[in-house]
Amino acid sequence: MIFKSYLTKHCLAAAIVASLLQGAVTAAPVFAETVAKSDETIAQETVSSQKPAISKEQTTAQELLQGEATPGTDNTAAQPDVTQTGTAESGQTVATSSDATPAGTADATVAGSDQPVGIDHSAESKPIVNEFLKEGEGIPGTEVPYQSETSLTRKEWREVDQLDKDMRILQREREAFFKNRAKEKEEKEKAFAKAFADRQEYSIVFDPDDFTKKTMNANGETVTFRAYEHLVYAKKPYDAESQMLSVYIPEAYFNGGTINGFTAETAPVFMPNGVGGYMPGLIVEPQEESRHGGANSALYALSNGYVVVSPAIRGRSLKHRNGYETGKAPALIVDYKAAIRFVRKNRKEGRIPAGDTEKIIVSGTSAGGALAALAGATGNAVEYEPYLKEIGAAKGRDDVFAVMAYCPITNLENADMAYEWMFHTADAYYNNMQSRRKKPDGGGAAPADEVKDRPLNAPAEAKTGTAITPEQKEISSELKENFSEYLNSLNLRDSLGNRLNLAPDGDGLFREYIESLYVASAQEAIDTGETITKTPWLHIQDNRVVKMDLPSYVRTVKRLKGVPAFDAFDMSSGENNEFGTYDIASKHFTRYALEHSAFVTAPKLEEEEEAAKERAEKLRKAPTVVEKRRLQKANLLEQMEKDKLDLSQYMADWQVIRMMNPMHFIGRENVQTAPNWRIRHGALDRDTALAIPAILALKLKNNGKAVDFKVPWGYGHDGDYDLPDLFAWTDRVAKIKDRADAILLAEKEKEKEAKEAAANKDENENNKAQSFKSKLRSLNEPAIEPAIEMSNEMTNETKEANSEAPQSSI
Repeated sequence: MIFKSYLTKHCLAAAIVASLLQGAVTAAPVFAETVAKSDETIAQETVSSQKPAISKEQTTAQELLQGEATPGTDNTAAQPDVTQTGTAESGQTVATSSDATPAGTADATVAGSDQPVGIDHSAESKPIVNEFLKEGEGIPGTEVPYQSETSLTRKEWREVDQLDKDMRILQREREAFFKNRAKEKEEKEKAFAKAFADRQEYSIVFDPDDFTKKTMNANGETVTFRAYEHLVYAKKPYDAESQMLSVYIPEAYFNGGTINGFTAETAPVFMPNGVGGYMPGLIVEPQEESRHGGANSALYALSNGYVVVSPAIRGRSLKHRNGYETGKAPALIVDYKAAIRFVRKNRKEGRIPAGDTEKIIVSGTSAGGALAALAGATGNAVEYEPYLKEIGAAKGRDDVFAVMAYCPITNLENADMAYEWMFHTADAYYNNMQSRRKKPDGGGAAPADEVKDRPLNAPAEAKTGTAITPEQKEISSELKENFSEYLNSLNLRDSLGNRLNLAPDGDGLFREYIESLYVASAQEAIDTGETITKTPWLHIQDNRVVKMDLPSYVRTVKRLKGVPAFDAFDMSSGENNEFGTYDIASKHFTRYALEHSAFVTAPKLEEEEEAAKERAEKLRKAPTVVEKRRLQKANLLEQMEKDKLDLSQYMADWQVIRMMNPMHFIGRENVQTAPNWRIRHGALDRDTALAIPAILALKLKNNGKAVDFKVPWGYGHDGDYDLPDLFAWTDRVAKIKDRADAILLAEKEKEKEAKEAAANKDENENNKAQSFKSKLRSLNEPAIEPAIEMSNEMTNETKEANSEAPQSSI
């Protein structure tokens, strides 16, 4: 008995030790495995261990689900997440898989208790558990219960498999849909190209012998010049009549003369455009009379010694006889650049007899001012290259030296917001038939209710106003609030470095800056002798303008345009027409107008984003794989229904919108923005808000450009009203460049002369030394030759020392 008892105790001890060892061996790998694996993997293994036996046809769905938890496995194609699908411009479907681990296991808990019940402890489903773990030390990872998980029945697995198959079929259908849409677009483009395949090809080589000599009177001064007229500036124009230019050169330059200090080599090249309202721009020919009296800008420039090059430019209303539109954006800036390249090419090749193409000055008013600003901001930008190649423009640079922009209607995708920020307090607008424009030839009598003396192609102005409706007031308020966000994103600074921002209510340093521009304009008028004391929106004390009242200004000058001012909901504005395409007359160019369009019900971005978040949240909380698949299929079907709406039929291409806005190019790498700018916006101008040219001027200044920006008193939406001042400015910036170039040239000449003098000195010294040595050798003394060799060595050492010594710079 004693032996048996002793043996039993020893066996029991051995068993206990073995059990401890077994627990130590099995527990460590289990916990290490738990750390290495993700929660998704653990949960998936739990489901896999407890799902019922399935038939062969269920294998596909089972493998798909197991693959979700396997690192490095890509199941995106089989299990698309349509919560955030999007369609690229090419029609490709963008989808990401976000499947989580199927929720639910066979484990459950007793209500009110933390103890799991019904857990399978069989060795087939999990490793042996260390039974000697103390309470609180944890449980092996494979035993962690996921209370939200439930096992799938055979019927549910079949449904998952079927849903996956359905979604794969739907994805293929969606891809086919976009391929068909892309094919239709490609066929339209081919038809357009075919319609113009046989368009005439022109030479863009300038003929210096094909000219007419003309003489005109410029404000009492006789001006004789040579006119090279109606030269096509692109090899393959879509409309030759609208893609030609004229060159005017003062006759004095052909006789070696000078005008205003300029010669044939140094004369600036003045390139005015005749664009207005984004309509086709005519060649600005020299004229003795203009709308402001006296010579127009072209003749004034000739009298000041400038070479004048004026291009005709395609505009929004241009339609070919085959029915296609040929003047939509970005046609006008492409043409302007092509004309600039034509001048540079032919001047460089010696065909154009005069003009300094490093001093090209562009000028325009209203939409023409916007065009001048665009040409100045986008020098050599690559975005325009395909369009220039398409019309056969000359290769080369298209950057310019200076810009003169009168009241530029620019920054169009943000112009509506700026207009409401400034004019939201108005109760009526005075635009008479917003979509009507004056004819380019000036023909046709103006209605009796229309204000006369408006610029060419400008919106007609009525004498009596149209009341703004409550709905328009609400729209105005929304746009006004949006402007603050846009303005603050620009991070503009004044001359003192202060950030010009706005609060959500529209007040802030930027508003004070805008008001200061009006104050400065009024003060300059007082200082020059004008009487403005009865201006109701100004506070004047002792001939000093103290401040201005913006709401009072709006009541006094009156709001011109409706709500919104540019991107009309019915696409009736000239700007809508400008952003059309070769087969669609007009389009929206802001998301806000698209969402409020009279022609299409477009989803609002904010609502779309909110709906996407809700769908994602539903997927995240889906209790089972089956429910998740159902949601994914429903989302995919919903997206396919949305795909049927082709918003590109109503909304302009974003790339084209950017190409029409100089703000996107200023300060950008590899773009040569003009260094000199003169911008004017009349104090009474209501065609666009003062904020728009002010933003342009500030961004240019903040990027180191020289900007002369003013608000001339007493002028509305107009241009070329101050030609003496304009050409005083152009003379100054051009002659500053000439002086700078002369100084640089003189420095280079000095450098060259110094190098030549040093080379000559070395040569002379070497000649003298050789002559002296020859005389020594003629003495026939034995000691002479060693002395000469020593002299050569000393000379070489001296030269090396001199070359290594630091050179002084002056």
